[in-house]
Amino acid sequence: MARITRDRAERIARGHACEKCGEYSYKKLAVKPASKEEREGVDIAWIASKTCGVCGAVHEMGIDAEGEIIYGA
Repeated sequence: MARITRDRAERIARGHACEKCGEYSYKKLAVKPASKEEREGVDIAWIASKTCGVCGAVHEMGIDAEGEIIYGA
């Protein structure tokens, strides 16, 4: 399984609109490696936390090692 880079995970996270207002502008975006439990349990490689620059909604997104989005909250 090919593991995507942090930069690629960040581009994937930025490429998804805010779930509340539909905008693509984020004032905060942080991508961090998933914990050992998340990697083993749900097969997540990266966790993206983002705050919408328009409505202020906070979202979290789990991205697997191949670049697929596993969950969005």
